[in-house]
Amino acid sequence: MFESITSSDQVVPLWQSLPHVAPQSLPQLTVHLASAPNGAGVIVCPGGGYRTLASDHEGLQVAQWLNGFGIHAFVLRYRLGPDYHSSVSLRDGKRAVRLVRHWAQQWGLDPQRLGMLGFSAGGHLALATALSADAVEADTHPIDREDCRPNFLVPVYAVTNGVERGRKADEYWPVDTLVNDQTPPTFIVHTHEDSVVPATQATLLYDALLRAGVGAELHIFNHGDHGLGLNRGGSAGASNQSAWGNLLLNWLSREGFLLDATAVGQRCEIHGEILLDGKPVGLGWLSLIPHQQQAPMARVRVTAASQGQFALAAAKGPTPGRHRMVLHVVSRKYPADSSGSYSMDRALVFEQQVNIVPGQPIQWHLSESDGEAL
Repeated sequence: MFESITSSDQVVPLWQSLPHVAPQSLPQLTVHLASAPNGAGVIVCPGGGYRTLASDHEGLQVAQWLNGFGIHAFVLRYRLGPDYHSSVSLRDGKRAVRLVRHWAQQWGLDPQRLGMLGFSAGGHLALATALSADAVEADTHPIDREDCRPNFLVPVYAVTNGVERGRKADEYWPVDTLVNDQTPPTFIVHTHEDSVVPATQATLLYDALLRAGVGAELHIFNHGDHGLGLNRGGSAGASNQSAWGNLLLNWLSREGFLLDATAVGQRCEIHGEILLDGKPVGLGWLSLIPHQQQAPMARVRVTAASQGQFALAAAKGPTPGRHRMVLHVVSRKYPADSSGSYSMDRALVFEQQVNIVPGQPIQWHLSESDGEAL
């Protein structure tokens, strides 16, 4: 299909030949490679009601933003109505995931850290791609033997159920009803003021993910109408940043999608004991913040019920190496009682450095005088 792609803005056709398709409608990926990649990748699906593609603020600019954080991006041009039904767009979505996975090694991409981010109709397409994945046929072209289910999903003001929305139900078939325990972890963004796609479309999806036990994070912002894109400039104190984008990056890091395990190491199980003046902490949170920027933060609740003991499974644990260990103590009582009385004058924070070694317990015995009042 192509010899080599090593720089950005190069175009990859999804299919070698599609008879009777006009050149301007040929489905393709525009490749945007990060200059300092971490091995993660995202296929970006611009919206436009399955009739147009908002490829500037929901395509190129999103790809450039992702590249700035080491994430390879691939902007999808999929076939549109009225000439093509959204089921044809779905074929293009599935093919895009398979094609990127097929060429992952050439691009320095981890095929198990590939997500799909879509806006509006593009969000519906991303969800449909993940939730109606085909079985892999052994006797097909090598590209079509790849799994078409992305590893994570980011639907942004997406239609999730055209029947519930009451518009274009044939094109926006319900995807929330397809959610099961194999659905990829999902980060959902919407706005309360959206006048085109109501935020109830986001809550339908979230409720389905919750029922299925799938990891999810939902953000419904009050301000902003449909089609915001990154919505940079929406916060007075950070005029060039994307508020939801920053939250997404935190989520991707916590979930391990930005982790290059070959360079940093695999997440590991940890356990240990925290005592404050020789006694268990009433209620607190222990955070392990890595020195290595790509590595995920780990966090665990500590309560008196566990007598100072804590543990984290490897799936949510830290990577080996140096970390800032930060403990926030928020109550001396656990569980709370009915008195309504305060147990502390201020919350306290404690911090020290720790070297995480797999299998080696963490012992942290503190004195209250070492803490800083918040």
